[in-house]
Amino acid sequence: MQKKHYVLLDRDGVINHDSDAFIKSPDEWLPIEGSLEAIALLNAHGYQVIVVTNQSGVARGLFDESMLDQIHAKMHRLVSEHGGQISAIYFCPHGADSACECRKPKAGLLKTFAADFDADLTTIAVIGDSLRDLQAAEQVGAIPILVKTGKGQKTLLNNPQLTFLVFENLYDAAKHIISRP
Repeated sequence: MQKKHYVLLDRDGVINHDSDAFIKSPDEWLPIEGSLEAIALLNAHGYQVIVVTNQSGVARGLFDESMLDQIHAKMHRLVSEHGGQISAIYFCPHGADSACECRKPKAGLLKTFAADFDADLTTIAVIGDSLRDLQAAEQVGAIPILVKTGKGQKTLLNNPQLTFLVFENLYDAAKHIISRP
């Protein structure tokens, strides 16, 4: 049986435009230019795309899980319209002060994905726009990649010591991933 390949993506700031006021409805979920095509490109080269995202807006009462499902339904639909597919979405609904194990920079969501898909995290790229995305990847030996969209530029400026791969956007990161042997 052929080995499966995966790429894990943060959502806000990587696939869609982020908002300090949170993405609270499908109308507010707007894709970043090239991100939907990037997912289709990864799929076309044999990668399953998994979304791993903190969604503290649920804990804050800004939206409920039903609304989050509607937001994700829009994301799935738009990705599909561009010829791509997201295989699974893992999200942490807890607030920043929670003692949960799933909120990035903790690696609970990544570990749950790995168990569900019987995947070796050390071979998987985790693409994010914030330091906590990269820290979660690092904890499990995954390959952290920073994109400059969303909070990425600020993350880079505030952490000049970072030695991770950095790309302008998800599409550029996807082109790099598919070019690797």
